[in-house]
Amino acid sequence: MGWPRWLYSAALYGLAPLIWRWVWRESLPTHPRRQRLGLIPSSPPGERVTWLHCASLGEVVAARPLIEALARPGEHLVITTMTATGAQRALTLAEQLTAAGQGTVTHAFLPLDFPGAARRFVARLRPAWALFFETELWPNLLAACRRHGVPVAVLNGRLSPRAFRGYRRLRPLMHEALGCVDWLAAKSAADAERFRALGMAAERTSVVGSLKFDIRPDDAVLEASRRLRTRLGERPVWVAGSTHEGEDEQLLDAHARLCRDYPQALLILVPRHPQRFDAVAELCERRGLGTARRSREEAVDGETTVYLGDTLGELMTLYGAGDLAFVGGSLVPVGGHNLLEPAALGVPVLSGPALANFEDVAEVLREAEALVEVADGAALAERLAALFADAAARRRLGEAGRHVVAANRGALARTLEGLSRQPFQG
Repeated sequence: MGWPRWLYSAALYGLAPLIWRWVWRESLPTHPRRQRLGLIPSSPPGERVTWLHCASLGEVVAARPLIEALARPGEHLVITTMTATGAQRALTLAEQLTAAGQGTVTHAFLPLDFPGAARRFVARLRPAWALFFETELWPNLLAACRRHGVPVAVLNGRLSPRAFRGYRRLRPLMHEALGCVDWLAAKSAADAERFRALGMAAERTSVVGSLKFDIRPDDAVLEASRRLRTRLGERPVWVAGSTHEGEDEQLLDAHARLCRDYPQALLILVPRHPQRFDAVAELCERRGLGTARRSREEAVDGETTVYLGDTLGELMTLYGAGDLAFVGGSLVPVGGHNLLEPAALGVPVLSGPALANFEDVAEVLREAEALVEVADGAALAERLAALFADAAARRRLGEAGRHVVAANRGALARTLEGLSRQPFQG
């Protein structure tokens, strides 16, 4: 172990009490916490295991086309996540794929990146290859893969300018970690360059595009959206998805302004994190807003002003029921969320200015005039009112977004082709 990783591991041990507090929160009753120490059942001898790691809910959603392509009869695909919300989505997808006969798909929590936990996890899982989605660079896990001869790929490799600045301060550690990566499939040339600046070898780096563009709403989602929209009626409906603390207040203010011109307008509000569902419901109630909660199957009637999407795995369905979609994490300094989910449905996309995590996607949408950006809640209210007054403008925005998604698909095919040419299929 080189000195950068030794210091990193020592720091992790020092932070262990805080880390375990986080683990306690990000747990599920179905998953023993010992998984976080790499204590998983050993893979049966002769079983071919593919390991794909997606950090959280957003990554599992974005990786769904890849997961479906990797799930093969006669093989075992293990999806790991860090967060409980990501785990819940992965479990649902695993059950669907296994039931459909696409091999065996299971979920486990990623072990904490302590050296011993990382070694135990890799030794027991015995994967044929390890695939890390986006920016998941765990030095001890990568080193454990190298030690056990497990080829490693980083797929949809993404490194925002902000993340790059942070990693650059740890360049010796990142150089060692990236030395364990056999192939990096970057989503853009800029991302590839940032990885190379941290020590990733150019000859083991390819630019394949963003897998997020390979999103394809399935028929079940489209049908569920149609049923919901029928229930909501002809009133103006806008959706605010993946919202954060400090953002919900601005969105409710914008909705109140909108209702001055459109008294029957309905806001479908979908908080990003389930632990905030109750707090957001209380916020709506304190403001005297007629609120119906989806998790309780409460009816939406003429007195309902806010429909709270407090369920998991239904964001696409809720986006599809709206006339307009605001993508959250962008009126607060979070960096935004997936702008392509409503765009793929042909729903006009609005966002705030904080889009650091999706700047490449935002730029493509801007060029196609398929994105409406606002500076704050007041500006959002103005744009909502203007768009509700202009059905033709809504159609143009929706069609432009749908075209952007269709025109930029192909990263999945390039990724799978790249994997087939790497030493992974052995």
